[in-house]
Amino acid sequence: MTSTPTRAAQVRPVRPDGTTPHTLARLGRRTVAALSFRSIGAVYVWLVIVVVFSVWAPETFPTAITVKQVLNGNAVAGLVALSVVPPLAARVFDLSVAYTMSLTSVLTARFLVSAGLGPGTAIALAMTAALLVGVVNGIVVVVLRVDSFIATLATGALVQSLITMVTDDSSITGVQLLAKPFADLAQLDVGGITLPVLYLLLAAVAIWFLLEHTATGRRLYATGFNADAARLQGVRTDRLRFMTLVTSALLSGFAGIVFASQVGSGSPTAGTPYLLSAYAAAFVGATQLRAGRFNAWGTVLAVLLLGTGITGLGLATSAQWAASLFTGSVLIVALVLTGGRIALPTALRRRKATSPPVPAAAGAAAVPDKEE
Repeated sequence: MTSTPTRAAQVRPVRPDGTTPHTLARLGRRTVAALSFRSIGAVYVWLVIVVVFSVWAPETFPTAITVKQVLNGNAVAGLVALSVVPPLAARVFDLSVAYTMSLTSVLTARFLVSAGLGPGTAIALAMTAALLVGVVNGIVVVVLRVDSFIATLATGALVQSLITMVTDDSSITGVQLLAKPFADLAQLDVGGITLPVLYLLLAAVAIWFLLEHTATGRRLYATGFNADAARLQGVRTDRLRFMTLVTSALLSGFAGIVFASQVGSGSPTAGTPYLLSAYAAAFVGATQLRAGRFNAWGTVLAVLLLGTGITGLGLATSAQWAASLFTGSVLIVALVLTGGRIALPTALRRRKATSPPVPAAAGAAAVPDKEE
């Protein structure tokens, strides 16, 4: 009887630090994937914008003052954008965030100026109003089963009517809004960086931790991807959607209070300019870092990208319409490129593979296509 020789077991060399070439190769592939344009395309677009405006306005743009201006000027916009991330993760639209922001802005100013209440009491009452808006949204969307897009738009209209009743469509001003400690809520700075930037970072960390490192976050994503399947797995989808609407109202309401402290007045249209930009940043952010998922850091990145471009246009003394043109163009390009919508080469390759072979001409040899 002859025995079949067996190959000796392959022993992978181990480096002094305990890693193997296979581990290093896998780590390299992950690094390349993490740094690819599809994963962080907005970062590369952001760098291009910085280079363009540094060349366009070399005396004013590439300075530390510009960096602080971008951060401080977009902190409130970032808070509003983050407020729509939890509902979107559960496939719920909250179009009332802009109205909730305006409501807390005017209520805080009204309580401080007209009612003579202290800053703590005024802020608490305004946040209570924001909480009520979130609860009403939750009842209409979750309990009454009204489509979230229509329901929150209707709720926003009701809130706007309340704002008009309180303010008569005029801003509320007073020395109480400019006095400490209320003014310090948004105007106190450390090294030129104001407190709203810290609020933005804390909100981003909280939402990131909730969505990425908790069971509730995984259930939120499951609800957003397929609510019926999640419900069959025992996920309480209705409760989650209710919670996201309440969270959205509270965060947007806090943004309204910060805005009132920042500008020193309660404006009945404080949140109107932030609605579209908030959703634009959230959707662009969903193509970054965690492609296909609404996430906190991708949203913050999108807010800063847009803020950098608008600040650069302002420093370059361009036309007023250029800011809107820039915002729309960058959003379209970012969504198209980072979202992988350009699939023409792939479609052509598939068509070529499925098309019937063309017979070669008489006397001519068929030449195989070159591999791409």
